[in-house]
Amino acid sequence: MDKLFPNEEVIVSEYFDVHQDWEVPIPGFFILAAKRKVRSIAEFTDDESKEFIFLVRSIRQGMKEVLDINDVYIFQNEDTEHNFHLWIFPRYDWMEKFGRKIESVRPIMLYAQKEMIDEKTAQEVKTMAAMMNDYMKENFNK
Repeated sequence: MDKLFPNEEVIVSEYFDVHQDWEVPIPGFFILAAKRKVRSIAEFTDDESKEFIFLVRSIRQGMKEVLDINDVYIFQNEDTEHNFHLWIFPRYDWMEKFGRKIESVRPIMLYAQKEMIDEKTAQEVKTMAAMMNDYMKENFNK
């Protein structure tokens, strides 16, 4: 699949890259990826571990303060073919019809890919990523 949002960067830190999910048009769906090729948090160095927790906290604070996102799902699976990445998945009112459990995420993503590929959503995705980029520049101390 082509990347719908290849340039929506939130922050690039010393050890991590945070960006809008490339394929799913859900505003504020961020992916935190390790720069180093690792599969698990257990493989992080002490410095990576410290930066990771501060980065996750800063992103989450920004999502709440700047994007007004009150609830998120945060998850990572180690059995992926990709290197370490953490999903920070926002919850919106329109998602309620899919339920509030982890099993709801896949149907929500499929719905978004089918029904939300339009200019309005694309602009909202880009705007939210830019707002978070500004927030992180101001609030994340490397």
